[in-house]
Amino acid sequence: MEFWPIVFWAAAAYNAVIGAGSLLQPGAPREGRVIGLLVVAFGVVYAIVALDPVRFGPMLWAGVLGKAGVVALMAPAVREPGTPKALGWILAGDAVFGVLFLAFLLGFG
Repeated sequence: MEFWPIVFWAAAAYNAVIGAGSLLQPGAPREGRVIGLLVVAFGVVYAIVALDPVRFGPMLWAGVLGKAGVVALMAPAVREPGTPKALGWILAGDAVFGVLFLAFLLGFG
């Protein structure tokens, strides 16, 4: 398998795991569950891109915007007391995938 489909399948799995965790968390507020559902939905998009990156690759612009936005909005919370340490790791994963998506879209690799 080529490099880019592996990246996109990994992004799909990443979003499925992170999103399902939020969606299925006992006692999670409705807003948290909605966010989890949207994260899972983006994972479906990445899986579709993995099937045919040339054809569906432009959909990754939504992923670049979403991942950059999540990192920008949530990064300040990493330093707040009581914030789970996992948030930093999750944001790091989003940043890595966002950069990889951008590299694909700009023709690197």
